[in-house]
Amino acid sequence: MKSVYIVVTNTGSFANRAIKTVTSAPYNHASISLDDRLTNLYSFARRQPMNPFWGGFIKENVVTGTFSWFPNTTCEIYELNIPKRNYQKLERIISTFEKNENKYLYNYIGLLGIPINHPIEMPSSYFCSQFVAEVLRRSGYPLFDQRSSLISPDDFRKHPELRQVYQGELYSYPKLYSKNIYEPKQYHSFPFRKYMMQQFYTEVLGLKNKHERQFYFRDGFIKPKKIYLMDKVDKINHARKLLLDKMK
Repeated sequence: MKSVYIVVTNTGSFANRAIKTVTSAPYNHASISLDDRLTNLYSFARRQPMNPFWGGFIKENVVTGTFSWFPNTTCEIYELNIPKRNYQKLERIISTFEKNENKYLYNYIGLLGIPINHPIEMPSSYFCSQFVAEVLRRSGYPLFDQRSSLISPDDFRKHPELRQVYQGELYSYPKLYSKNIYEPKQYHSFPFRKYMMQQFYTEVLGLKNKHERQFYFRDGFIKPKKIYLMDKVDKINHARKLLLDKMK
């Protein structure tokens, strides 16, 4: 048997909050990972972090991708054990999606079919939970009796075969730690402004300078916003202390 992992998330983005008002579900995005460290995490979602209306198949990058724009993302991670032959078939199916990623679009219209229990399917188009359910079905391990286009992220949370292995903030998930990706002692203080500008150029404008030093989202798994704000607080406290010393 092999394990795959289904991750349901809530980024707190405007689009996520809008969906939440309709579904009332705590999580409104689903992804599938081939490993427990989430290094091979796949879904249908926005291609650029600042544009929720341009979506398709993506390999989600927790370090530098859209998730890094939402540091307070919460999640639940579920483990599913499937036979090795089904796992290998699942790998091949996802590999085909990767090779043809530009052919796939996000099935925005299909989302409307879930609340009315009517499947709306478009050619080469999926929404996140539809994709996860569909690739499992094609691998020979269907989780649901109904069509994949009627599956919501919340349905995975209620499935008896899925075992919850984590619940909480995405960036507090212990198995995300990897010295190959993160360099906890690289910075004395996180270059928050430079990081945000770099994210804007690479993720929004699609421009990347290969010779420029890349700043990653995590510095020892401390949120850059927290580092930035704490630095400001320390400066204020220091100035306050100097002022009080002079008044004595």
